[in-house]
Amino acid sequence: LRNQVLEMFDHAYSNYMEHAYPADELMPLTCRGRVRGQEPSRGDVDDALGKFSLTLIDTLDTLVVLNKTKEFEEAVKKVIKDVNLDNDIVVSVFETNIRVLGGLLGGHSVAIMLKEKGEYMQWYNGELLHMAKELGYKLLPAFNTTSGLPYPRVNLKFGVRHPEARTGTETDTCTACAGTLILEFAALSRFTGTSVFEEYARKALDFIWEKRQRSSNLVGVTINIHTGDWVRKDSGVGAGIDSYYEYLLKAYVLLGDDSFLERFNTHYDAIMRYISQPPLLLDVHIHKPMLNARTWMDSLLAFFPGLQVLKGDIRPAIETHEMLYQVIKKHNFLPEAFTTDFRVHWAQHPLRPEFAESTYFLYKATGDPYYLEVGKTLIENLNKYARVPCGFAAMKDVRTGSHEDRMDSFFLAEMFKYLYLLFADKEDMIFDIEDYIFTTEAHLLPLWLSTTNQTISKKNTTTEYTELDDSNFDWTCPNTQILFPNDPMFAQSIREPLKNVVDKSCPRGISRAEESLGSGPKPPLRARDFMASNPEHLEILKKMGVSLIHLKDGRVQLVQHAVQAASSLDAEDGLRFMQEMIELSSQQQKEQQLPPRAVQIVSHPFFGRVVLTAGPAQFGMDLSKHKAGTRGFVATIKPYNGCSEITNPEAVKEKIALMQRGQCMFAEKARNIQKAGAIGGIVIDDNEGSSSDTAPLFQMAGDGKNTDDITIPMLFLFNKEGNIILDAIREYEAVEVLLSDKAKDRATIFKGKMIPNYIIDSNLEMENMDQKLSENDSHKQNSEEAASGSQDVGAVSEEPRGGAGSDVTDPGSPSPANTDSASVSTSSGGSCVPGAAEAGAPEAAHPSGDNQPQEQETETEPTSKAPWDSNVPPMESILADWNEDIEAFEMMEKDEL
Repeated sequence: LRNQVLEMFDHAYSNYMEHAYPADELMPLTCRGRVRGQEPSRGDVDDALGKFSLTLIDTLDTLVVLNKTKEFEEAVKKVIKDVNLDNDIVVSVFETNIRVLGGLLGGHSVAIMLKEKGEYMQWYNGELLHMAKELGYKLLPAFNTTSGLPYPRVNLKFGVRHPEARTGTETDTCTACAGTLILEFAALSRFTGTSVFEEYARKALDFIWEKRQRSSNLVGVTINIHTGDWVRKDSGVGAGIDSYYEYLLKAYVLLGDDSFLERFNTHYDAIMRYISQPPLLLDVHIHKPMLNARTWMDSLLAFFPGLQVLKGDIRPAIETHEMLYQVIKKHNFLPEAFTTDFRVHWAQHPLRPEFAESTYFLYKATGDPYYLEVGKTLIENLNKYARVPCGFAAMKDVRTGSHEDRMDSFFLAEMFKYLYLLFADKEDMIFDIEDYIFTTEAHLLPLWLSTTNQTISKKNTTTEYTELDDSNFDWTCPNTQILFPNDPMFAQSIREPLKNVVDKSCPRGISRAEESLGSGPKPPLRARDFMASNPEHLEILKKMGVSLIHLKDGRVQLVQHAVQAASSLDAEDGLRFMQEMIELSSQQQKEQQLPPRAVQIVSHPFFGRVVLTAGPAQFGMDLSKHKAGTRGFVATIKPYNGCSEITNPEAVKEKIALMQRGQCMFAEKARNIQKAGAIGGIVIDDNEGSSSDTAPLFQMAGDGKNTDDITIPMLFLFNKEGNIILDAIREYEAVEVLLSDKAKDRATIFKGKMIPNYIIDSNLEMENMDQKLSENDSHKQNSEEAASGSQDVGAVSEEPRGGAGSDVTDPGSPSPANTDSASVSTSSGGSCVPGAAEAGAPEAAHPSGDNQPQEQETETEPTSKAPWDSNVPPMESILADWNEDIEAFEMMEKDEL
């Protein structure tokens, strides 16, 4: 397995160097480099790119860990010779610090170690450290605020305030962005003797500590860099806060300053008191820490078990890690976000390394070979589902196996480092890894820095802000040999109760619901029994904090505000009622709600490694019922739009026809190619540059007539994905593809038989309910995301439209457009969904009809509108009540991992 990790690293690294360098990152599907400004903007994600060969710098110390010293020497020479840090480009202070500054310092750390050993790097004279110092000075202008918190972005050439800087207008930053600087900045100060860097990083940490919520000792996700006010008041251990906690503990380890440990222990006590609900870690409100802020978790919290190992709190680390592993076994990878009942919330997975990091630390702590098996699973899944000819591609959707054209630098910096160390014995290493501490990007900083150039006074500033009882805190890291004396079964005994936690789908919530059922004189109102004309039902809704609004088209909309419920039990009943209503809505729409499909290129040299996300059709062969899919060579039809009789039927017969969107109905195209003998069809978007990376899923509708005569499968590809196939035709001529509901296992494609069990989840509940057709439409369960906007899949039948085929309701709008059933949203949080087994998916999508002739509306007692008219408050009053929730909803809409 260790050798397998080395081979995988070589595959990723050599393809970056061959096809991408000196670009910042590799685009593994198109085998080229990602250069900022030359590719469509991906928003904040691109702030990590600064035209400074990001992936190479981020990979430097990985080369030495993997014992590739010759390659390291060559890489260092390339960085010194080629990398320019003086570009007129706006970058993220946080990402540049952990990836580039950390990469240069990690490279310098191992370079001086190798030079001291006497065989390699004898020519090295601190060049990487000089570059790190130059970069450090370029980041310092970001700290020019009254609070000491840095601006989130800085221009490498012009700083922040310069007229040409194109930044410096931001007011907010995330807690992790301002609190994840101390290791790199302190190391830079200790290496160079220049204290200013450590001073700025300490000031930012001091300010965050001072602004913590005093009663809960928690911090929020987003803070105003000028006033110190919390902008987002939810708190967890995932995105936006994660590495702030990590750096408090590691700053104590590296710098030996007791105040950092005191702060960490204070926060950790609050985390375990409020956020930890084993095995879950759920966000809460900092002012009301007993109230959950959301019903889903993001994948970045997977680092936390590893941090708990460093803290010495092994039991909860084992519990949370095991829960995450069960999610991975269900979906092959950890989705970017998943709900409390372990359904996909955000389906993408950019090959994040945090779970591998925690697996390594748990193996080091327990010595349990179980964690070697976990690592083996990670390796197999990466090779099976993410490996492509030019590297490893991020997963666009873990449910279908479709890829995204990205391979982030952290994949090389962290993933292979932790996997190699997991399987390496001490004799496989050319240095002692215990002499170093890992930064959040897994860069190596030597522990001897703690006694070098101590220009900062060791005054304990923490006690200025709070009185701490030292007896509550352990001041040393525990010896794991004492923790597990001759008991290799210790970790297994903790894991055992959790091995079916994902399949059982939140049993604690069910027991709580049963408890509440027995506590009242009447059973709570069920969604299936609800009638909008029943005054008693309306009174019960009011008690549960549920508002009912009549829409102009006769449908009703339900919104829950837990704080308006008569009691906490009523709020819990209201949450369950809303979830049941979502389930009912979902069942009523099931015929129109189709999941994404997959186009898999199976011919040479792709061999099934490239999987493209495709939009489904509401007519033709249902690929979900034909598990083998449709396989064939592709052929371009004439005329290319497919709107009249095909003039090259001999080229199309028994093949999958490629055609362009536009000028007629989709169904008409399908009939024309079917008549010409095609066995399937792929419609390619005519909107230049459109991509499934940025656009919601597109669903092709019929033409309003009976489409039973269409028997072949039809799929839709956006322009970028379609061009991948067209480029392949130009280069290889004969291109064979597989149209299917999910990507098939490549090993079986070429044995002539399909084994769906490799890749098709047998859990029917998951298959039925995890069919989110866009990455954001599951926001309906977010605690602060009530109101009524949601991103819905639109089925489009009329071709001449130029849009992407999806209606996006304005989050500020009081009613969603064209929603096919009762629109349900909720602002209640819960650590575990009561009645989850009955309620089903908390993320049901609401397909919107887009002027469809065949649109079917499912109404919730629309005929009962009259009795309600006199009782419904004016819309202005309702909107006034909703203002705070709408603002929170809009904020969460912007919340990208």
